[in-house]
Amino acid sequence: MSADPAIDAQRLSLMLNELRLPAIKHMWGDFAARADKEGWPAARFLAAVAEHEIAERDQRRMERHLKEAHLPAGKTLDTFAFDAVPMISRAQVMALCAGDGWLEQGANLILFGPPGGGKTHLASAIGLALVENGWRVLFTRTSDLVQRLQVARRELALESALAKLDKYHLLVLDDFAYVSRDQAETSVLFELISARYERRSLLITANQPFGEWNRVFPDPAMTLAAVDRLVHHATIFEMNVESYRRKTAETRRSGPGRPAAFTTPKVLEAVRDNQDDR
Repeated sequence: MSADPAIDAQRLSLMLNELRLPAIKHMWGDFAARADKEGWPAARFLAAVAEHEIAERDQRRMERHLKEAHLPAGKTLDTFAFDAVPMISRAQVMALCAGDGWLEQGANLILFGPPGGGKTHLASAIGLALVENGWRVLFTRTSDLVQRLQVARRELALESALAKLDKYHLLVLDDFAYVSRDQAETSVLFELISARYERRSLLITANQPFGEWNRVFPDPAMTLAAVDRLVHHATIFEMNVESYRRKTAETRRSGPGRPAAFTTPKVLEAVRDNQDDR
């Protein structure tokens, strides 16, 4: 199996190109030399080069998916301060990072808390772990995605734009309730939520609880409908802690976690009560 003169290496290289086997193309000579030296049977040689091709292909796929995910750099589970957010269970987060079950069912994950509490970091870290486990993720600021969807609607391509987002098992919408939105923005955001409902998952970070979402969706009926779809199959974390960024800045100058126990009726009741108060 060595690369002796009887083998047309150039022709073999062309054939491997045609078969789209770049890893084997670059490594078959080394594997062949080792196989000859150690007396491998042909089946072992074939299995070795095939396994190498598969491993390289998986690595290239993960690199592509990481690039397209647009995740913030440096935000990993290893660098997330779980001790600063005691209401978040590391074990539950690790289970979510496997992706099994909830992503297959199109379930959602919602992170609430004040600015600086680590929501974006945790969302990014979960997204990174999911990509490493073979899932496709897209991280985006909610306002940026809404603007892109508005452009698509003006160009009569909103349905196509929403369909393209289906390739992502998880869509991370950062700063969901950060700013008020006009009717046009609200409409495309609601269509996004509806399009992914029970099909593809959303991970949302928000500074405002559901009861304040009438500032996001000016139409009360649309607010209730959006919240209903988001929480129907959702894990909700409340990260009500002191700003980590502020605490870190102040430092420079001088128990078991659990998700929030929300249910759809309670959430919708809170939304309605807040609207009634106004």
